[in-house]
Amino acid sequence: MTLEQLRIFVGVAEREHMTRAAEALNVTQSAASAAIAALEARHGVPLFHRVGRGIELSEAGRMFLTEARAVLGRASSAELALAEYAGLERGTLRLVASQTIAGYWLPRQLAAFHARYPAITIELAIDNTEGAAARVLDGAVELGFVEGVIDESALAHWTVANDRMILVSDRAADTIDEDWIRAARWIVREQGSGTRSSFEEVLRQRGIVPSDLTTALTLPSNEAVRSAVEAGAGVAVLSQHVVAPAIAAGTLHDLPLGLPRRPFYALRHKERYRTRAADALTDLIKETGK
Repeated sequence: MTLEQLRIFVGVAEREHMTRAAEALNVTQSAASAAIAALEARHGVPLFHRVGRGIELSEAGRMFLTEARAVLGRASSAELALAEYAGLERGTLRLVASQTIAGYWLPRQLAAFHARYPAITIELAIDNTEGAAARVLDGAVELGFVEGVIDESALAHWTVANDRMILVSDRAADTIDEDWIRAARWIVREQGSGTRSSFEEVLRQRGIVPSDLTTALTLPSNEAVRSAVEAGAGVAVLSQHVVAPAIAAGTLHDLPLGLPRRPFYALRHKERYRTRAADALTDLIKETGK
């Protein structure tokens, strides 16, 4: 079993598509297929189910994915530890961020980082808050950026920015009270999303059980939720970054719910090696936040 085989397996597993994974990993499709076949043959365990022309992770494959990410994370940490002797003149910094942060807040920080340290390569994965925390925990990435609170003793977390949550609808409303909230049709993100958990915490503070709401749709991205609200399917609570252009264009209305601001958190493993590149990024974010 080689690191390259593990790298290919993780790439294929995350995309569940051989051709797209091969393109992303810069290998041929035949090389990707051969790497997967070699792993399966060596251990006599199918890592994927072949369903028609597609592939899906098997139960063994899902278990192995966690372990493979951890091994690659440790190998990356070892490589970065050696690269530290070259200062910040080369290396790769692996990050993960939840959708709102990756799509709207983090790119400006990464652009500033690249301008200052152009030789450092950034690899950014996108996952919901729970998934991002899991990647930091297993060592697949060094830093995570999430909206939700993570209760994991092995992870350090600190606030890097704040965000305003907004209740939006395709039509205006003057008064939003508990009866209105209970009667509305809601469009929400999936379980594990920081946007969803932040909204549900607000509901609990108002004495409303989230499961008592009428959920019209559960969708896997901010953009899908926003589009559904614009189409009149219901109302939603989303980040100001996601809805500001639609509000300015008049396709969405900001309703007066009076939602509190929520923090964006950075995550890192307390016991793993801290690279100078990661410290440089966190220092830059502190500078821009002042």
